[in-house]
Amino acid sequence: MKNSLRKTFHIWLGLTFLIIASLIAIYLRNGMDGINLFIQQWPLSDLSITLASTSLTWMLFGVLIYLLANEKINKDNVWLVAGFFLVLFIYLNIFRERFRYGDYHYYLEAAIALANGQTLPDTYLYLPLWATLLQFIVPLGDSGVLVTLWILNIIALSAFYFLLIQILKRYNFSKNLAVIITILFLLINTPLLRTLGFVQVNLLVMDLIILSLLTYPKNNFLSALTLALAVHLKTSPAVLVLAFLLEFNWKWLFWFAVSFILIGLFPIAINGTYPYFDYFNNAFLLTQIPDTNFHDTSFDSFLRFLNPFFGIQIEQTRIIVLFLKVLLLIITLFVMYKNIQQKSFSQENRVFNTIPSLFILMTLASPIVWDHHGMFVTLSFLLLIKRIENPNHWLIFIFAYFLEFMLPSFDFFPWSYGRLIAPLIVLWLMFVTSKNNDPTSFINITNQYIKN
Repeated sequence: MKNSLRKTFHIWLGLTFLIIASLIAIYLRNGMDGINLFIQQWPLSDLSITLASTSLTWMLFGVLIYLLANEKINKDNVWLVAGFFLVLFIYLNIFRERFRYGDYHYYLEAAIALANGQTLPDTYLYLPLWATLLQFIVPLGDSGVLVTLWILNIIALSAFYFLLIQILKRYNFSKNLAVIITILFLLINTPLLRTLGFVQVNLLVMDLIILSLLTYPKNNFLSALTLALAVHLKTSPAVLVLAFLLEFNWKWLFWFAVSFILIGLFPIAINGTYPYFDYFNNAFLLTQIPDTNFHDTSFDSFLRFLNPFFGIQIEQTRIIVLFLKVLLLIITLFVMYKNIQQKSFSQENRVFNTIPSLFILMTLASPIVWDHHGMFVTLSFLLLIKRIENPNHWLIFIFAYFLEFMLPSFDFFPWSYGRLIAPLIVLWLMFVTSKNNDPTSFINITNQYIKN
C-alpha cells in the first residue's frame, strides 16, 4: 500500500510537471491565443476563479497523497487532517461555481482612488491600511485583484480551521472534540458563506484576533501586534482591548499602542493623512443612514424599519439606538464581571473570561451589522457548549445557533433580524450559566465516546 501511494504521488508529480511544461510551451509558441484554445469560458462562471479553484484543489490532492504515502497521517491526527481536507475541498468547489463577488469592488475602488490621489469613496468603511496595501496590486486589474483576494481568503480559511481548534483546546476542549466542533461549525455556516462570497476580510481579522489570544501572555509583543493589525483592518475589534485593560498588563498595552501607531503611519507615509479624514467622514455618514436593509441586522437598521409604522422621526430613532447600545454595554460589563468572578470560561486569566462577551458587544455595537459579521461571535457561541447543562438552556442555545449560523441570508422581516436576537440570547446564557465552569454531562459523554 505504501509503495502504491508513493508511485501515485510520483505520477501526480509527473502530471503536474507535464501540465506546467505544456502550458509554458504553448504560451512561448502561440501566446495567449494558444492557451485560449485549451480553455472554455463557461456561462455564469469567472474563468480566473475557476482556474484558481482547480489549481488549488489539484495541489491539495497532491499534498494529501504525499501525507498518505509518507505515513504522516495516523490515529493521533486523522480527525484533524481529514477535517481540513474536507472543509477545503467543499469550499473550493462551492466558490468555483460563483460568478459574482461583492465587497472586493469596494476595496478595489478605494485602492484605485488612493493610487490616483483621490478621496476614499463613501462605500469604504475601514481604516486606510487595507486600501493602501491593495494599491500595490491595482495594476493587476479587476480580475487580478479578485483572484488575489479570493486566494487570500482560502488561505485565511485554512488558517482559521487550525487556529479555531487551537483556541478551543486553550479553553480546555479535548483535541478530538475541538476538531469535530470546528468541522461541523465550518461545514454549515451562513456567515462564512457570505464572508467568502463577498471576499470579505472577516476571516483574516478573526485569524489575527485568535492568534492574539493564543500568543497571550507568553508573547505580549506578538499578541498586541496581531490585534493592532486586526483593528486596522476592521475597526470594531478595538472593543477587545478592554479585555487587556482589565488584565492590567501594561507591557501588552504598551506594545499595542506602539504597534497601532506604527501600522497607522504606513498609510500616511504612502498617501498622507487625508485618507484618515475620509475614513472618519465615512464613519459619520454611516450613522446618518435614513433607511433600513434586512441584511443589516443592527439595532439601527431594525429601529429605522419601524419608523414609518410608529411615526418616529429619524432623530428620535438615533437617540433610542444610542440608549440601547449604552444598555448593551452595561449588560455586557455585568456579564463580564460575573464570568471573571466565576472564572466561567477559563482558569487562566481575565482576558479569556472577558473576550466571549466582548465579541458580542464588538459585533452589535456597530452602526451596521451585515449577516457575514456573524463570524465575529464564533467563540461566543462555541464556548457555551462546555457550559450548558440544563435541557431548556440547550434548546434556547440551539435556536440561537440556528438563527445565527444555519438560517440562510434573506430579505424577510422579522426573520432577517434573527442575527440581532441570537447574540443577545447567548449573552443571557453566559450570565445564567456563569457558575457552570465544570465539564457538563454532554462534554463528559462526548469525550468518552470519541475516545472509544
